[in-house]
Amino acid sequence: MLTVQSLLFSPVQENTYLVYNEAGDTLIIDPGCYFPEERKTLEEKIKSKGLKPIQLVNTHCHLDHVFGNKFVHQTWGLELYFHENEQKVFDYAPTAGDLWNLPFENYQGPVHHVKEGQYLQIGEDQLQILHTPGHSPGSISFYYQKGGWVISGDVLFRESVGRTDLPGSDFATLEQSIRTKLYTLPDHTHVYSGHGMPTTIGYEKANNPFVPAG
Repeated sequence: MLTVQSLLFSPVQENTYLVYNEAGDTLIIDPGCYFPEERKTLEEKIKSKGLKPIQLVNTHCHLDHVFGNKFVHQTWGLELYFHENEQKVFDYAPTAGDLWNLPFENYQGPVHHVKEGQYLQIGEDQLQILHTPGHSPGSISFYYQKGGWVISGDVLFRESVGRTDLPGSDFATLEQSIRTKLYTLPDHTHVYSGHGMPTTIGYEKANNPFVPAG
């Protein structure tokens, strides 16, 4: 079974996720560590749990989800994976950082594109990749059926959804992603979002004011 560990980073209060198995093999998803002390926190958390990072993945490439990509690459030698439709968003991220007064150095290593229908492998466990655009063109979510949870990036939040006033975003597309890719998961499925508290699919279908079920 896989374990999910969340870490809250940056002035934007972004959720970074470590997903690991009993052997300690670990995915680092959306490292948002911006300040040096946050990078130290990430490194110490990984060391204290005896984890071995094996893959670096972005659900999408808005600045707050990619702040720590370069640090992760330099520290553990991991190359970056995200959906091909996020390439322009990724390339623009440092410019967005300047506009937000949060300058940072973008990851410069090899980039690998993943797509729906593929899986992220952690030992004998798999995370199913779901393409869930709308907040961003190449937003992807990671579904772990065996454990009953999904990491949704900034697609679905507790009683809210991702912004659709950004370049490349669209509410109708976001709504379709939520209805066809997330609301079709079992109601008990826990949702780990890019910001805020966890929720469940059933709770959002009953309570989300932006995308109500039905």
